[in-house]
Amino acid sequence: MIWFLFLGDMLVMAFMAALAVWALWGSSDKAVDQAAGIPLNDERRDG
Repeated sequence: MIWFLFLGDMLVMAFMAALAVWALWGSSDKAVDQAAGIPLNDERRDG
């Protein structure tokens, strides 16, 4: 049973890593920089 959980965890981590690589590889530098700044700019009030 523990091996089932371990292998499931490894598959989920591999999927998430592949998703991050795919998203960064397919996007322009401007889009990646803009997405990376979202957590930093969410407290800014423009009104």
